[in-house]
Amino acid sequence: MGPGPQPMQLKNNAYRLNETLKGVETMTRFALAVLALASGVYTYLGVRGILDGSATFVFFAAIIYSAAVSVAIYAFWSFMLRFVPLVTSGVQRVGLFVTMAIGCVMIMAMSSWLNAAALAGSAALEQHMAVTLQGYAEDLDTAHANALSAQSLLPDVQRAAERFTGLAASERESGALTGTTGSGSVVQLLSQMGNQMTQLATTITGSRDEVAALFEQGSARLATMRELVSTPGTIEPRSDQFQSEAVQLTALIAALEQTGVAASVKRASADLSAGFIAPVADGTSADLASRQDQVMETVRASVAAQSAALTQAADEILATPPVEQRRFVPLSSAEAVIRYWSDFIPSWAGAISIDLLPVVLVLVLMIVNDAMRRDAGTLEEAENITAAEMLRAMALYRRMQETGVLPDAVVLPATAEPEPPAEHPPLEHPLAPAAQNSADDATVTSIEAAQRKRSDGPLRP
Repeated sequence: MGPGPQPMQLKNNAYRLNETLKGVETMTRFALAVLALASGVYTYLGVRGILDGSATFVFFAAIIYSAAVSVAIYAFWSFMLRFVPLVTSGVQRVGLFVTMAIGCVMIMAMSSWLNAAALAGSAALEQHMAVTLQGYAEDLDTAHANALSAQSLLPDVQRAAERFTGLAASERESGALTGTTGSGSVVQLLSQMGNQMTQLATTITGSRDEVAALFEQGSARLATMRELVSTPGTIEPRSDQFQSEAVQLTALIAALEQTGVAASVKRASADLSAGFIAPVADGTSADLASRQDQVMETVRASVAAQSAALTQAADEILATPPVEQRRFVPLSSAEAVIRYWSDFIPSWAGAISIDLLPVVLVLVLMIVNDAMRRDAGTLEEAENITAAEMLRAMALYRRMQETGVLPDAVVLPATAEPEPPAEHPPLEHPLAPAAQNSADDATVTSIEAAQRKRSDGPLRP
């Protein structure tokens, strides 16, 4: 046997949708109020972080602004929830959508970015400090490298000093250059060049200790700044102390830039050639004096070559661009969130969702109202009813009349009683009783059961 007949659907889909909407109306208002309140709270936190002035002024100004934002959000979305689902014309609905889009942009402009500042303001400030710290670390390393670049000239200068000193010793002991031993003009000249090179090497070596000390101090400042970035706690005092450390570090970087000896080496190497003073040959014979002059001319050429090489090396070092002075710029939490927005996309998404979540409710109501209008214009239940369901309905109707739940006829006012057409006799209700009183055909007597109040229950047989 097949399944028995299904019970008739007494309420259509449009009616059920309407009843459901009435059931969730209170919840919709409550949700909208909570979202508006949440947006106002986070707006208050964001505004408080960017206002300046006394504590009282900041408090009341932030409260007033956040209250205005909450009221504006609640009022705007209340209008959208009321009107958008009821509008059916395409042009009017597009106009409402454009209006809603403009309102969403205004809400984000007055609230969402402040909500994001409240949600991620401290993290954004820490991000700003971390980025600035990385820049300072790079500047310190660059300044240190520039200061030590002159140290690369030290081996050349030391070799030149050793060569001149060695030639002077050889000339003095064995006469390796002039063929005559003893201390003469050549030995004096070579010793003079050796001493100058040794002094230049000492200058380069002496700067190394100063550079190392400055770099150590800068590294200590960087370590303190790293602790300020990573230490938990309130961000404002940490930011102030970070700024103080940044000023000290900037001074150390500038001092490192000044300790470079490349310029000094360049000037000293230029003096080797330009300030070369050869002594007068003091040989006892003309032949020895001639040989001394030849050796001193060779020394002059060697000094000029050494001077040119050192000058060129110093120029290459000086061509390195100096470290530009960096300055730490304090930011408010809102400015930091906007500057580093790509690092806080989840916070931005949460801040915007608080303000624009009612868009989903508007769309749901619009779709449901469209479905109600579509279902209300159809007779789906009447088209799907079976003969058995119709017979059961007629039997139920007769029983209700017999028990007095329904009246036998409906009383019409005398002034509104229409005259039946002449060509068509009046039709009787198909379910009305067959027998009528012949004496009172023109008078319809109302049944007392039909006058019962709506609150009274049905009569029992």
